[in-house]
Amino acid sequence: MNESHRIDKWLWSVRLFKTRSESADAVRGGKVKLNGDAVKAAKEIKVNDLVTFRSGTITRTLKVTDFPKSRVSAKLVPDFCEDLTPPEEYERQKAEKQYERPFFYTGKGRPTKRDRRKLDGMS
Repeated sequence: MNESHRIDKWLWSVRLFKTRSESADAVRGGKVKLNGDAVKAAKEIKVNDLVTFRSGTITRTLKVTDFPKSRVSAKLVPDFCEDLTPPEEYERQKAEKQYERPFFYTGKGRPTKRDRRKLDGMS
C-alpha cells in the first residue's frame, strides 16, 4: 500500500469520524495530535505514528499500522490501527455513563390543560 496518508483522510477511513469534514475540523481545532504535536489536516502520517484524540469523554491513542485504499468496514479497522488507549480511560468512561442522568425534554408539543394552568399561575 502507500507509505503515507493524510491524517484527516486516515481518521475518516478507519471510522474514527463519521465524515471527512468532521475529521478535518477536529484536526484543525487541535483535538488530534500526531506523536504529541498538533498538526494540520493535510499532514502526512506514516506507519508506527501515534495518533491521540478525544472521543467523547476519553482520550484515545492509536498506532498507525497500515493505510486503507478507501473507507473500511468496522470489522477491518483493527487491521489498520492498534489501540494503545490505557484501560483506565475505558473504565472511567464506563463509570461516568453509570451516573449519567436521563435526558427529559419538557415542552414538546402543545401544552396540556394542566401545563397551561401552571404557566398561567407563574405570571
